[in-house]
Amino acid sequence: MTYIATFFSHFGAIKFKKLCEARGLSAVTMPVPRSLSSSCGICCRFDADGIDHLKPFPEELEKVVLLEAGGYRQLYHIDEQ
Repeated sequence: MTYIATFFSHFGAIKFKKLCEARGLSAVTMPVPRSLSSSCGICCRFDADGIDHLKPFPEELEKVVLLEAGGYRQLYHIDEQ
């Protein structure tokens, strides 16, 4: 499955990319898709079998969405902890 994580800072996105890679996940930073808002404009797109093994999430993380046919499904948002 492919996910997109958005962040409050560029540093948070880069740090999360390194966390994904350290756990053997394919990850890339990229501009946030227009349909997703973000404070810093950069996101991390990564492939994984789920997101629970990435918890606890870094405090810089704003939200995580799952890419689905026709759009995105929000799985985590910092305001919904």
